[in-house]
Amino acid sequence: MSKKPIFSGIDNLPRGQISDKISGGCIVLEGGAFRGVYTSGVLDALMQADINMQCTIGVSAGALNGMNYVSGQIGRSARINLEFRRDPRYVGIHAYRSNRGIIGFNFVLDEYDKDDPLDRDTFERPDRRLVAVATSCLSGQPLYFEKGCCGDIIKAIQASASMPYVSRPVIVDGIPCLDGGCSNAIPFQWALDEGYKKIIVVRTRPASFRKRESERSGRLARRFYKSSPALAQAIIDSDARYNRQCDELERLKEEGRVYVISPSSSTTVSRLEKDMEKLGEFYYLGYYDARNHLDSLLAYLDK
Repeated sequence: MSKKPIFSGIDNLPRGQISDKISGGCIVLEGGAFRGVYTSGVLDALMQADINMQCTIGVSAGALNGMNYVSGQIGRSARINLEFRRDPRYVGIHAYRSNRGIIGFNFVLDEYDKDDPLDRDTFERPDRRLVAVATSCLSGQPLYFEKGCCGDIIKAIQASASMPYVSRPVIVDGIPCLDGGCSNAIPFQWALDEGYKKIIVVRTRPASFRKRESERSGRLARRFYKSSPALAQAIIDSDARYNRQCDELERLKEEGRVYVISPSSSTTVSRLEKDMEKLGEFYYLGYYDARNHLDSLLAYLDK
């Protein structure tokens, strides 16, 4: 098998392990498939600055990033995506044959772990919460699976990141689930409802981005998920719901109730981006955006 392209700067990615310091509050991680490398960059910079939030809630790629943030392993999320994005075990037909979905979760959650193990001791610490948001295929509603409270948080993370149309549902606690973004793409309201006063939201789209609603996508959802009408409706409503969330997030940001980090550039990175250099650049955009936010972010957290 020929060697697959990797990011040219893979060997220079930051590495390390966090300290025992925990910062009060919650960090909310948007999804976006391989746009999640931006979040990886943000989280690596935050970990280097000793900002290790007490609670992490993530959707899709945000849940995968959250797993490595809670395990405290600087650079691990980036290494997975910037070295193996073009590996057929991770994305593509080989992954589909093994997982019945476009992403090879058996590779990224199991096989990769043999060479670069998840720090389970840090990950399982009871003083750090991790919540993965998935969508119930039965009700179309978001489900919030928490580490230590659900049957298998790793399976919940897989469900959260299993994109509709190209993935089969994942059974979590007896419920068939798919991508949390179908029902709650940016779950900051959960953090507010939990009573957190310090909330960081990491976006994977520029603050001004809004989705275009399409009747065509609605017809596709109804046809593809005709046996799961509640899920189909959740998908149909997802674009309008996302735009409302973005508007509400801007209001909360202006009021000082949340702190938002979003891409400072309108660089176009697709959900299944193949250009390894573009992915690497997007990672470093997140890393340096977060570094540039540090003074104001620390002031927000200290208020």
